[in-house]
Amino acid sequence: MQAVSPSFEEIIVTPGFLADPYPVLRRMREEAPVYWSDAIGGWLLTRYDDVMVTFKDTAHFSNENRLGKAIAYLGDERQNLYPAFAAHFATKSLLHSDPPDHTRMRSLIAKEFNAKVVEQMKPAIQDAVDRLIDAMIAKGAGDIVTDLAAPLPISVIAQILGVPPSDRHLFKIWTDDILAFQGVNKPSESDLLRAERAISEIRPYIRDMVIERRKRPSADLVSKFVAAEHETGQISETELISTLVTLFVAGQETTLSFIANTMDTLLRHPDQLDLLRRDPSLISPALEEGLRFESPVSRQPRLVKEDVELGSKRLSKGEMVFQMINAANRDPAWFDDSDRFDIRRANNKHIAFGHGIHFCVGALLARAEAPIAIQTAISRLPGLQPVSDRPDWDVEKRNSRVLRSLKVHC
Repeated sequence: MQAVSPSFEEIIVTPGFLADPYPVLRRMREEAPVYWSDAIGGWLLTRYDDVMVTFKDTAHFSNENRLGKAIAYLGDERQNLYPAFAAHFATKSLLHSDPPDHTRMRSLIAKEFNAKVVEQMKPAIQDAVDRLIDAMIAKGAGDIVTDLAAPLPISVIAQILGVPPSDRHLFKIWTDDILAFQGVNKPSESDLLRAERAISEIRPYIRDMVIERRKRPSADLVSKFVAAEHETGQISETELISTLVTLFVAGQETTLSFIANTMDTLLRHPDQLDLLRRDPSLISPALEEGLRFESPVSRQPRLVKEDVELGSKRLSKGEMVFQMINAANRDPAWFDDSDRFDIRRANNKHIAFGHGIHFCVGALLARAEAPIAIQTAISRLPGLQPVSDRPDWDVEKRNSRVLRSLKVHC
């Protein structure tokens, strides 16, 4: 008797899918590229071209309050249990707005969080990487994910934004809890409560930072944003706080995954690692291929603003669309031999950092941290090797629905 292939609905919510989604995403891209999932609560897009439509067409696919819709299924009475959650995601910010508000805020943020700022951070990034690797060498063992990729981004973004070392662990906790509910349209109330608590703590903390920088400006980025807020009136205090929450959250987890995933992939493709060792100038294309091959962000939501047709399907106003970034970045219509890791790949137009007006404002920083971390690790830790036959993907972590993350062993 021929075995019956399980349906997509049965597969896409399993740990096995999170550990290795690519065979299922390939089938979905071929058989149902615009797929309605009751389990996820939205449309899943697996073709590169369809995902690009949702980046470009902000008239139909919106960022505004896209995450705030996660409590809509609870009904009015239970929604009242999440006041901080509702207020935070209803507030327009860099990540949760459309033009013209997005244009207004991005121009201010991009002016202050620019290539010059990132370039000035590189010596500090190198120093942080060296100290973390020194500690690994001193104890005679270490794990790249836990001992380098995880602590580095927290240290860097906290230093840029002016968070004292004594408080940096709080931002890791808040980040994990704010990301926990994301990636599905009907998250559990336990995950929503985690987000509610985190938002009710992180926003007052950041508001206190803003108030303090108004009184006593320093050299950090928050001070620059506060000065710009005062001088230009381009952004309100509430919008600034929401945007700073985004920078703290996005500045940690995506860079962690970027560094860890790329390092792990290189180790599992020794021919490519040898190429990089022989020719260090390949570091930039190697990192871009790492972003494509194991995209740190696996899916992102958009809210349908008006009825629209996409891929012969009718999408209705109010529905959610999930851009399956890791599927789009392996679409053979755009990438030859798309399941092959090739650090010399040409025309690598991946969308791991988004596209257009919603291209990640922190991409410059991530692209500064990753080469320093990876090249230093390769140089100073010649005995690096995988500890198991398969990558140890963190499928139990709640944010694994959104992020492609290796396990951090605390």
